[in-house]
Parts: sequence; C-alpha cells; structure tokens
Amino acid sequence: MADDLLSQLRQMTTVVADTGDIDAIRRFEPTDATTNPSLILQAAQQPERRERLAEIARQAADIDDALDAVAVEIGSEISALVPGYVSTEVSARLSFDTDATLARARALIERYGRHGVGPERILIKVAATWEGIRAARQLEREGIHTNLTLLFSFAQAQACADAGVTLVSPFVGRILDWHKAKAPDQDFGGDRDPGVRSVRQIYEHYKGHGYETVVMGASFRNSGEILALAGCDRLTISPALLGELAETRGTLERRLSPLDAETRAPEPLDEADFRWHLNEDAMATEKLAEGIRKFMEDQRKLEALLGELRRE
Repeated sequence: MADDLLSQLRQMTTVVADTGDIDAIRRFEPTDATTNPSLILQAAQQPERRERLAEIARQAADIDDALDAVAVEIGSEISALVPGYVSTEVSARLSFDTDATLARARALIERYGRHGVGPERILIKVAATWEGIRAARQLEREGIHTNLTLLFSFAQAQACADAGVTLVSPFVGRILDWHKAKAPDQDFGGDRDPGVRSVRQIYEHYKGHGYETVVMGASFRNSGEILALAGCDRLTISPALLGELAETRGTLERRLSPLDAETRAPEPLDEADFRWHLNEDAMATEKLAEGIRKFMEDQRKLEALLGELRRE
C-alpha cells in the first residue's frame, strides 16, 4: 500500500505549518512554521492564553510593544517545536515605510534574542511592496533573514530575487480567488490553476538563473494545489490540509525539480519598472492592497483585545 501523501511530500519538499496553533505543530511536526497577524489573532484568542496576554498587555510600554511581545512569545514557543525557521511579521501598517520596517524588524530580532532564540532561526515577514523589498535588502545585509509575503506578481518575485531575500511566499489560493471571481464558470482545476502556474513560473525563473532565494508556495485553497507543486522548495500548509494529506494514500508525482542555472540573471528592476509592471497586473495590485488591509483588520482586533486586557 502506498504511503500517505504528506509523507511522500516531505521527501521532495520542506513542509511548513501555516499556523500559530501549538497543538497542530506538535501533531504534524513541520520543519518550519509561519505566522501572520491573522494567525496570531487566532492563537491569542485561545482561552488558555488570556491570563498571560493580560500580563503582557499590562507590562508593555504601548500597544505596539504589546503586539510584538505577543508575536515573539508565540513564535518562541513554536521555535522550541520546529528545527527550522519561524516567520514573524512586521506590522502591515508599515508596508510603505522602509525605515520603520527596518526599525521594527531589528526590534523583533532583539526581542527574540531575549527569549533565547537566535536570528538564524527567524524569518522576518515583510509585505512585498517596493518599500518592503528595500527594507528586506538592508536586513539581509545585516544578517537578518526575510520572508517576503503577499506576493502575487512576477515583478514582485523578480525584485525580491534582485534584493537577495531569503524566501518568498507566493499566494496561490488568493490568486485563484481573484480569477474565479472574474470568470466563475471557467475550469481552474489542476495545471489550469493560475496560482499554481504563478509559483511554477517563479520557481523555474529562480532556478534557471541561479537565484538562491527560496520559493515557498502559500495560501492554498485545496490539496490539489499542493500536489501540483510537489517538489517546490517549501510549501506552507494549514493544519486542515496537512490533515487531509496525512489521511490520503496514493502515489505522489514530483512536479517541480531544481534546474542548473542556464542563463545570466536579467538586469535588476528599478523602482519605476517595478511600479509599472505591478500596476499593469490588476490581480496583483488588487490582492496586494486587499491583503495588507486584511492583515491590518486582524491586527486592529488584536490591538483592541490587548487594550481591553490592559484596562482589566
């Protein structure tokens, strides 16, 4: 009998847990784990965390300090359970401010250090805006690893590779969402999935030009998208889909394989080219803006919760 699909996937791709749920991480034993404001909010709302959150909120200098303290505390717990990276996100409010992103990222790394977690274990997540990518370039020069998130376009992926970021997270499912909304009767199954095609294009470009930036597909809507990207460097997967893969048996075909660098990398994009190409891509422009708003919506909910706890 064939092994389960999750076990087979682990043999060709680094499996990452897309969650802040400690129990789920213990269950699936991923190599890495990623968090974002929405996942931190979910973790913070667990009843067993309320007393500790109240303590953090009362001790914090302000709400921003409390937000970072919560994210790092949860991230530090996760770091004890995974051997690889833990991704922690800079506030989406800073998505268009390079200097503020740099300051917040350095503060997060310093805070992790006070928890005994070194910078080699952390990926600082930054939205793949022009300003975020510029911040990531500088952080990488300082030895701080970065994960560029909310990535929907090839222009974003090219600029991230030019900047030498550690990892990019193309959002497969949200790309599919946009196309399904525009063409609800069209079949986007299997290799026709535009999110899957986007990740493949980025992966093949990086490998074909010798970029070291890791490609990590993210934001999956179904297990079929994951199977279609088997062999990608990394895939970050929700607990629900990890469970589905673990319970399904069959033969998993490798779909992506590393290539030797075939040609020299193209000239880096400048700011004008980046903004023009992003503007030309309606899907990427809309989903990037929507993603930043969504993360801020959940961050505000967490801010409200911490503010309430500070007053108790």
